[in-house]
Amino acid sequence: MSIAIVSVPVTDQIKARDFYRDVMGLTLLRDEAMGPEMRWIQLQPRDGGATIALVTWFEGLKPGGQQGLMLGIDDVDAEYARLTGLGLELTPVDEQPWGRFTMLKDPDGNGWILTQLTAPDEIRTR
Repeated sequence: MSIAIVSVPVTDQIKARDFYRDVMGLTLLRDEAMGPEMRWIQLQPRDGGATIALVTWFEGLKPGGQQGLMLGIDDVDAEYARLTGLGLELTPVDEQPWGRFTMLKDPDGNGWILTQLTAPDEIRTR
């Protein structure tokens, strides 16, 4: 069993789709109508893995309520420079035994952590 889709609550699905696709660089897998006022919008990191669905229909899942989701990246410094160059606000890059990271929020306030993980064998030798 694996995690297939994580619901990310948003207020405007189209605005959120454009952010995740055009700014964050996720691949758009599906964008289909689900009735007159909803869409099924599903995106995935370019390297694969679990996908996200941009949702508006869960009463208990409010826009901005999703926090701490991690995206694994190869170079946190390069991604920090790219995203701040686009005008996003990110926390300063921090380092912990498990890796280096920076944090940001999407347009609705959902919190993401961009993580360059340390290999497990590197942790054991510290």
